[in-house]
Amino acid sequence: MSNNHIINCLVENRPGVLARIVGLISGRGYNIETLNVGPTADPTVSNMTIVVPGDAQVITQVTRQLAKQVDVIKVMNMTNRRHLNRELILVRVATDDHHVRAELVDLAALFSARIVAVREDSVTIQMVGNQDDVSDFLRLLSSYEVVDISRSGVIAVNRE
Repeated sequence: MSNNHIINCLVENRPGVLARIVGLISGRGYNIETLNVGPTADPTVSNMTIVVPGDAQVITQVTRQLAKQVDVIKVMNMTNRRHLNRELILVRVATDDHHVRAELVDLAALFSARIVAVREDSVTIQMVGNQDDVSDFLRLLSSYEVVDISRSGVIAVNRE
């Protein structure tokens, strides 16, 4: 069975670390679905959240290879642990009349999303949610004319 796995890495906050980690994963023929990197409370350490599709063997290989890297402090496969994950999306949807705009406002409300910009011909919706909620929201938006979409990638935190 193949699905997406969320891997969190604490890494040294130094030039070249991101490039080495991406090269390590892609160099072995594995795909990175999303990648998000940000600082932690310690300015010398960054948290990297990587979503990698694959079966258990792929994820075992990726996590072992990551753990061997000098600049990697800690690696955790979050997928089977208690965790929270979120993604931010901004979606601009064409609106040719007030009826469509009203439908989009209602749909956004169902997902606790916000209308962040309104133009004559479009609305832009901001939505924050877990991977399943974001996927469900985007699936429902597919019947509309999506003009533009931007996604932050997944971030995750351990709940244990």
